[in-house]
Amino acid sequence: MNIALIGYGKMGKVIEQIALQRNHNITLIIDLENQHQFTKENFINVDVAIEFTTPHTAIVNLATCATIGIPVVCGTTGWYNKAEEMENLFKEHNGCLLYTSNFSIGVNLFFKINEYVAKLLSSQSQYSVSLQEIHHTQKKDAPSGTALSLANQILPFYPNKKSIVNTKTSDNNVLSIESLREDPAPGTHHIMYESIEDSIQITHTAHNRNGFALGAVLAAEYIYNKKGIFTMQNVLNI
Repeated sequence: MNIALIGYGKMGKVIEQIALQRNHNITLIIDLENQHQFTKENFINVDVAIEFTTPHTAIVNLATCATIGIPVVCGTTGWYNKAEEMENLFKEHNGCLLYTSNFSIGVNLFFKINEYVAKLLSSQSQYSVSLQEIHHTQKKDAPSGTALSLANQILPFYPNKKSIVNTKTSDNNVLSIESLREDPAPGTHHIMYESIEDSIQITHTAHNRNGFALGAVLAAEYIYNKKGIFTMQNVLNI
């Protein structure tokens, strides 16, 4: 495939390496220095774009891809308050969008584990549940998109919890996410169940960015020649 990278930071560079290893071509790179090249003419030979930028920039980038007819894999988080608007825009232009809070294969399996554990432990009232996520200091959004996805999986099993808060708290009416920013930290997510008697914890820790990059490239391969809205659940068939 011919792939365009929108965003050429640390993730973009790792994605480039993985894509080349899988015999794809990087035909265009759009970054801060060459935004003027983000035109339909420059994307004529592009099969799929992979977008990793910032929450505000992602909205503009996705809208442009939808308008010029470029299938796009989006790994940026923090823009999901506009998700319905973006999905409708791609549908309007008969396009293709795949977005997810985390492209790691391990994290997407972890989502399934999280859902099962939440269902199992929600019937045990002695356990309180909370989350903690740790990322590098350059991460723009807090809580992370992955932490929000994990929290939103848990909430349906705890009807007494009315909202998610981004702070450590003992308030039983909310689901707490503690966000820590440390270097180096590609990403760690803890879900903790605490009682007086014991503690149960499930954790996913990323060791590097390669898993995220591989997932993004697999997602690009999946949406090649497709139309519609997809997630990593479609890619991994889970």
